[in-house]
Amino acid sequence: MYLIKNGTLYTMDGQGTVQADLRIENGKITEIGQGLSTEGAEVIDASGKTVTPGFVDAHSHVGGIYGPSDETADLNEITNPLTPELDALYGVNPADKRFQTAIAQGITTSCLAPGSANVVCGWVIVLKSAGEARLLKHPAAMKAAMGINPKGCYAPKNKAPMTRMAIANILRGYLRDVQEYMKKKSAAGDDKAKLPPFDLGLEHGIPVLEKKIPLKVHSYMHDMMTVLEAAKDFDILITLDHAQGASDFLEELTDPHVRGVVFGPTSEPLFPGEGGKLDYECCLELDRRGVNVAVMTDGPVTSVNLLVYEMGECVRRGMDPVRALAMVTVNAAKIAGVEDRVGSLTVGKDADILIWSDMPCIATDAKLEQVLIDGKPCYYFCT
Repeated sequence: MYLIKNGTLYTMDGQGTVQADLRIENGKITEIGQGLSTEGAEVIDASGKTVTPGFVDAHSHVGGIYGPSDETADLNEITNPLTPELDALYGVNPADKRFQTAIAQGITTSCLAPGSANVVCGWVIVLKSAGEARLLKHPAAMKAAMGINPKGCYAPKNKAPMTRMAIANILRGYLRDVQEYMKKKSAAGDDKAKLPPFDLGLEHGIPVLEKKIPLKVHSYMHDMMTVLEAAKDFDILITLDHAQGASDFLEELTDPHVRGVVFGPTSEPLFPGEGGKLDYECCLELDRRGVNVAVMTDGPVTSVNLLVYEMGECVRRGMDPVRALAMVTVNAAKIAGVEDRVGSLTVGKDADILIWSDMPCIATDAKLEQVLIDGKPCYYFCT
């Protein structure tokens, strides 16, 4: 049992920001209040410190992809524009040393997606950076991709999709096929002889059509409107990931089919044209409109502490620091569908906790001093 004493707690829930103690038992947050008893507890003195929920990276490939020559490049199957049957669970190495790098950045949970070479890429998972029971959600989403990635992968092969026309057609065709497959299964009822032939790729699409998981779509600029149109037509939930250029579509993105917008990353070279608009201000404006907005690392090929940098940049553009912190905690957890476990300092939730020397959204010299995952310390900053 641990007791974090006298910290400034950014709970990211209805309690708001409080000066209080926080008790941890059996990996869970069990009590938050002032003057809690220290009896039987190992005390962590957080006086003068900032205490936040562990960061949730809403879009990453850590543990499964680094580059085309890397032996761990196991999350980007560049062989067919339609690979919905694939599953990130089988491409992620939980022992990858980059999870330790993630912990040092404060990332305690990551939404891990197949890469974006294909129009439909496969199932997404949510995994903790450490702990005994690390898998939080499977599946968490179906990954899809628009624009330059599928075009860039298949056009050199003189194979569809070479154009945005083909990408939109392939995506819609897949969703129609899932619809028809579901209708046939429903019509067959209990008569196994009437069931359509089993198709794992179409099976993976059923939770999307049932709105149990979103379609998680790599998209920029006007591609986002193509995805939103499909979401309305098929009545599915979507998240728009990368989303540079979202400031052109602020009102459109308030549509209830949009489960969230995941902006970034901004440390990579910008794609010409579609990815050339670096509009951090869209995070502020979408948040003002009630859109669930987050930022991402797109790791592991991005810079260390990118989430902190992205939060800080949003604050520099006018976002309230607590709302900026929400983009890597409660908002990201909601987008990933794991808000019942992580994303806020709430009694009953997992004790994934960060202790900082200062508020990281504001202080450029804030140091991450300690990380706890499932109530167990797993990182200390050494001076």
